[in-house]
Amino acid sequence: MKVRHTILSTLFVTWIVSFLDRMALPVALPYVADDLHLSPLALGFVLTAFHGGYALSQIPGGLLADRFGVRRVATLAMLWWSVFTAITGSVGSLVQMMVVRFLFGLGEGLFPACAFKTVAVWFPKKERATANAIQLASNPLGAALSPLIVVWIMSTWGWRAVFHTLFFVGIIISFLFWKMVRDDPSKDSRLSSTELSEIEGDVTADLDAASGNVSITDALRTPNVVKYFTIAFFFGIANWGFMTWLPTYLVKARGFSMVEMGVAASLPFFAGSLGALSAGWASDNLFATRRRVPVIGAIIVAPILMFASMTAQSTALLVICQTLTGFFLLFFHASFWAFPMNTIPKKMMGIAGGFINMAAQIAAFVSPLLIGFVVDQSNGNYNYVFGVLISALLMVLMMALILPRQTGENTLAATH
Repeated sequence: MKVRHTILSTLFVTWIVSFLDRMALPVALPYVADDLHLSPLALGFVLTAFHGGYALSQIPGGLLADRFGVRRVATLAMLWWSVFTAITGSVGSLVQMMVVRFLFGLGEGLFPACAFKTVAVWFPKKERATANAIQLASNPLGAALSPLIVVWIMSTWGWRAVFHTLFFVGIIISFLFWKMVRDDPSKDSRLSSTELSEIEGDVTADLDAASGNVSITDALRTPNVVKYFTIAFFFGIANWGFMTWLPTYLVKARGFSMVEMGVAASLPFFAGSLGALSAGWASDNLFATRRRVPVIGAIIVAPILMFASMTAQSTALLVICQTLTGFFLLFFHASFWAFPMNTIPKKMMGIAGGFINMAAQIAAFVSPLLIGFVVDQSNGNYNYVFGVLISALLMVLMMALILPRQTGENTLAATH
């Protein structure tokens, strides 16, 4: 196995743990609500507290990764969020839960820019969409495993034990990351000269090869970055709304038992993992010069399936539609990220990737609170929730239509 593939495997496992930690609370939410006597709006505040901290640390995470290297920053982030995962299992009130989840989010928010930067540094451009899709496939896989693991632990020891258990998993993964990942391929003794030339062979005489630090201003002046930010925001409204409220919807609106919810809530994310992998392969191998095609195709299909989920009368049809929705949401997500990965110089991928990902996290901050408000005001009518999510996806479609036709269209001179 090549060293860069080992690096990617480490990123994949780290992302799974990250999503296990963050999705544990949404899965446990109906039972946390009963224990702490929380209303739907209060649950929205709990979910949004995490995303508030997560969004705030996106740009700092990118700046730190660009300046100090991903190895130190990412390891610190893992240790931080693991501690606050454990503390989540010990809270006794709404205020305590919100504070702890906000601090938990601050730690997790440092990691995404480190991950995007690692892929940009360790993979040649022709492989970045696939490599990034593989790491993104871990996101829904972690979300898929979370209901199964959380329900098993909850049914035996209660919801608090879930977070105490995940603390130990986080400590193990932080050690693994520190051991396996290096900041600079050229300084990694495990790397052969052949692989190093493969990684660096497509470096051009632009900012990829330049020296010196970059700033958020440089990132904002890079063509299409603001456009990517806008797309990520509206997609985040739909994606995070779907992810965080699906378990509660299945229990409260569709009458699923704990075990039924655990299985049904996991299926869209298993499908999403396959969707991300399929998108990365398709983007690099079938649409390398027409990357808009899979992006637009996926974002047309996803809202149709979401509407079908809303109107499904049978349990079987509901589960099928929601599973396919998960597939196409992540197919879009991985296809979309092929644009930043192939148009932004790797020198500034930390800060630019953090900025773009911050948009999704601002949306993730807004989405649970907005949905909690909608559920409260509609007396539990989730059709209004689906209306919000579908509207956000239609906004994404409008923006996707003005993406560059080819990823080679960017002009790096604007960043000088």
